[in-house]
Amino acid sequence: MPTNRRTIFAWCLYDFANSAFTTLVVTFIYAAFFTRVIAPDEVTGTWLWSRSVSITAVAVALLSPLLGALADRSGYRKRFLGFFTAVAVVGAAFLYTAMPGQVVKALFWFTVGNIAFEMGGVFYNAFLPDIAPPDRIGRVSGYGWALGYVGGLTALALALVGFVDAEVPWFGLGKEAYQNIRATNLLVAGWFAVFSLPLFLWVREKPAQPGASRAPLSDTLRGLVTTFRQIRRYPDIFRLLLARLFYADGLNTVFAFGGIYAAGVFGFTFEELLVFGLVLNVAAGLGALAMGFVDDWLGGKRAIQISLLGFITATVTALLTGRRPLFWAAGLLIGLCGGPNQAASRSLLGRFVPADKRNEFYGLFAFSGKATAFMGPFLLGELTRLFGSQRAGMAVVLVFFVIGLALLHRVDEERGKQRERAEERLS
Repeated sequence: MPTNRRTIFAWCLYDFANSAFTTLVVTFIYAAFFTRVIAPDEVTGTWLWSRSVSITAVAVALLSPLLGALADRSGYRKRFLGFFTAVAVVGAAFLYTAMPGQVVKALFWFTVGNIAFEMGGVFYNAFLPDIAPPDRIGRVSGYGWALGYVGGLTALALALVGFVDAEVPWFGLGKEAYQNIRATNLLVAGWFAVFSLPLFLWVREKPAQPGASRAPLSDTLRGLVTTFRQIRRYPDIFRLLLARLFYADGLNTVFAFGGIYAAGVFGFTFEELLVFGLVLNVAAGLGALAMGFVDDWLGGKRAIQISLLGFITATVTALLTGRRPLFWAAGLLIGLCGGPNQAASRSLLGRFVPADKRNEFYGLFAFSGKATAFMGPFLLGELTRLFGSQRAGMAVVLVFFVIGLALLHRVDEERGKQRERAEERLS
């Protein structure tokens, strides 16, 4: 696939588009709105939210390897991405209609939108090795995450100024039945739809594999089974995905419950959550941009290790402190390390993955991020309910970060790149 600046910018702009969903819906605004207003109480709301996040994780874990493999064979990567983007946009828009007390309706549309958002990421990530030069893949991945955080930051600022903290909300909306808070979901839907368009216009589809247009789903299933059986041929991909089973679960749990934790433990208002989100997005964007260069310089493995050490330090601080300034410091550290962790993970896989299996392996990448991702929210919800404490629930993420760091130690980055180059010569 020819690479040029417009192609890379269009690809990065999709991160700018979808970040509104994860920032406003998953992390800062709607998650706290659900637990505080829609659910009967915050402990019950946290437990119910954890169940919805767990359902998303299971669905993505089951769908991503299969559809990733199908996209490799059919050349339908962009079509799959377009479908899931549209569903995520619709899911976000319908969240506006869920009123206080309508728990099932709110969770249904959140789960639909969140599954589609996560599945879109499978096909979006798979474009990275095609559009980025091998010696700049870490940098390009970092550009995407950085621009994504700029998108989340801008969307949060608009939500704060135009809806949440406005005396008179935009577009003639009122504050009755929290209409101004619910309207932030319409902002997400419009933002996602508009800013994702350049990717579909300017990033070219990878051609289908020879003969793939006639390949039935059964062929894809057989090929996927073979990939699972042969993944041990790629020991460093296997070890990376195994480590990511744990550290991605911890990070996803932080993203899904960080706003809930700030509101429940430290009493953050909706306005304070937005300001908190704005600051964290600035930190995350700067971290992703800077670490992209570190990734290309020191390697993806070291970039991930640095970020995990940051996560562990921040988590311990957030769990032990009762002071807001220290919690803010912990949040900033999570932000600084969050973008680099995700950017370096996908770029490191891009250095290892065979060219003819990119969607398939990025499907497995998504699988590794979701196969056990129900465990973090599930354990967090159960511990929160058992001890009646959100601190007790959040403690589970520390365990996942430590296990992920220990498993990552066994990844040999240079060996993984050498195997990928050997595969390219044989293909």
